[in-house]
Amino acid sequence: MDEQIMSHSDTPISSSIENTYARHFDMVYRICYSYLKNAADAEDATADVFVRLIAKSPEFQSPEHEKSWIIRVTVNVCKDVLKHWWHDRANIDDYEHLHGADEYHVDETLCKIMSMPPRYKEVIYLYYYEGYTTNEIASMLRKPRSTIRNHLREARIFLQGVIENEE
Repeated sequence: MDEQIMSHSDTPISSSIENTYARHFDMVYRICYSYLKNAADAEDATADVFVRLIAKSPEFQSPEHEKSWIIRVTVNVCKDVLKHWWHDRANIDDYEHLHGADEYHVDETLCKIMSMPPRYKEVIYLYYYEGYTTNEIASMLRKPRSTIRNHLREARIFLQGVIENEE
């Protein structure tokens, strides 16, 4: 029986999941942290996303479809965590002191974005950091395109105000 397990772990599916994990881990972790605001919850949520990927084993039409699916699942996992009564939020300042923060490309702008209200930070992050169009973001978040464009415009104004107040 052990031989079956060993040979099963060497299947192309296992390799595919490892590749998917390697390609998307940083993005999933950043999204989780932006929602959950603490490393422990972000790590747990990141693991949950990849467990769901393994459990569902969806067939993707393209790399963009794969990335979109993973982002959608990540947002849903984070929202589920936030709904639980036991959820405890950490201070956003903790993000700068994460182990290995350099590998996540933490900069002052990203920290400011992460402190924004959720409706703003998710569209700003997906638009500027992940390179999605407003139409793609609307599809992922299941919101009207006009709402996404409005949130993006409002987020820019909000962020500009935050930056100007610091100067």
